[in-house]
Amino acid sequence: MLERVRFLKLLVVSLVVAVSGADKFSRHDFPPGFVFGAGTSAYQVEGAADQDGRTPSIFDTFAHSGIMGGATGDIACDQYHKYKEDVQLMAETGLNAYRFSISWSRLIPNGRGSINPKGLQYYNNLISELISHGIQPHVTLHHVDLPQALEDEYGGWIDRKIVKDFTDYADVCFRMFGDRVQYWTTFNEANVFVLAGYDLGNMPPMHCSFPFGYDHNCSKGNSSTEPYLAAHNILLAHASAARLYKESYQDKQKGFIGFNLFSYWYIPFTNKTEDVIATQRANDFYVGWFAGPLVYGDYPDVMKRNVGSRLPSFTAHESKRIKGSIDFFGINFYNVLHVKDNPETLKMVPRDYNADTAVKLIFVQDNTSSSSFEFPVAPWALQGVLDYFKQTYGNPPIFIHENGQRTLRNATLEDWPRVKSLHGYIGALLDSVRNGSDVRGYFTWSFLDLFELLDGYNSGFGLYYVDLDDPELRRYPKLSARWYSHFLKGGSMGSDGFIELERNSSSTYLSAEVMK
Repeated sequence: MLERVRFLKLLVVSLVVAVSGADKFSRHDFPPGFVFGAGTSAYQVEGAADQDGRTPSIFDTFAHSGIMGGATGDIACDQYHKYKEDVQLMAETGLNAYRFSISWSRLIPNGRGSINPKGLQYYNNLISELISHGIQPHVTLHHVDLPQALEDEYGGWIDRKIVKDFTDYADVCFRMFGDRVQYWTTFNEANVFVLAGYDLGNMPPMHCSFPFGYDHNCSKGNSSTEPYLAAHNILLAHASAARLYKESYQDKQKGFIGFNLFSYWYIPFTNKTEDVIATQRANDFYVGWFAGPLVYGDYPDVMKRNVGSRLPSFTAHESKRIKGSIDFFGINFYNVLHVKDNPETLKMVPRDYNADTAVKLIFVQDNTSSSSFEFPVAPWALQGVLDYFKQTYGNPPIFIHENGQRTLRNATLEDWPRVKSLHGYIGALLDSVRNGSDVRGYFTWSFLDLFELLDGYNSGFGLYYVDLDDPELRRYPKLSARWYSHFLKGGSMGSDGFIELERNSSSTYLSAEVMK
């Protein structure tokens, strides 16, 4: 433990004083085969929510509960009907890859049983369209959208029955699409999904219990036990699907299967030893909760001590199957949190995840962003996350599945904050690759301004603006799309890249004529 604390102290100090990314770089500085892309997810971009046999998911139920102020993904960006146009834009931008998710309830409307032919046709069409334009499909199987039918039947992820149903769903995907898809991710942000969905209750499926709910308005759930149950079943389901893929499909299809986690870069709030130890504890609870079993076959020791009997245990057989069941980690990274030791929470009864962690997480706004709405850009922190995975989990292959900048969603096309974010993080990523991190690709979130999980259509992360007032939902490239395209096509990106963009930029807002 003391060695890990010393490592964390040294890592924090070295990265805070490090240069934030390469000064000047190009696409060609990255290793051969390194992929650059952009991402979306099914409910957030597809629309056609009640068309062609699709049934509701827990994401639909969440959006229609009114929690988003009336915003839903019923139409979203209508990629279901506009996928050819979007793939053409991807090709013009120069994307190597597109990360998207399959809607389980579009493909198998009841969660199990018969395949929906219209859903099957849509994903076949999308995948083939991507391939025909030289764009690699990277597919996620579960992105916050379990079929509502399974949630209603037995509680979804808190019941062991989900393991078989998820494995059968994965089998359909591998069998139907695996001849063209080489990169599979079983779960997106599994740690966020279980914490927000089963502890705080502010994300699907909105489970929580007093006094831990986001607004204490909890109609169902148990914050002290369900996050651990859901996480346990997710790990078992992943291991089952991964075993199926490796035994039945991988030799022929030559693909890879991974698991996605959201990662903050945690910094001790002070240099006191207790805050440094608390920072390690936060990493163990937040990332190690899933990465520990996937790499080492079991939960971190600190989780076992603090959670006790509420933390399910793996049998020796289960541990063996989970350990090493990934070919890569997907990491979603956006920002930094400071960690302060908070041991008094361990005395709370009842206890939940946040109490069990015994830390206080603090967001410190800095002056790197021009607006409190935007995320501070901290390229060194991404380097910290990658170095932490390298040191703690044996330098596994990694794809940065999400990284992006939040701005107000409007018709402003000169999105300088996003340009600066892309420039900083891609430069830092290059430094990490040069320092030995086994990173294989980078996906910016998101390709389009879409339906955001936290605030509907109030914010945008996209390279392309989508005019929701236009019946055609026309797409317009932002400055960030031009920057990314220039980079992807081999342009050298340094301070002169900003100057060139500024010189060629023609308008700050879409004119009324263009919008029409």
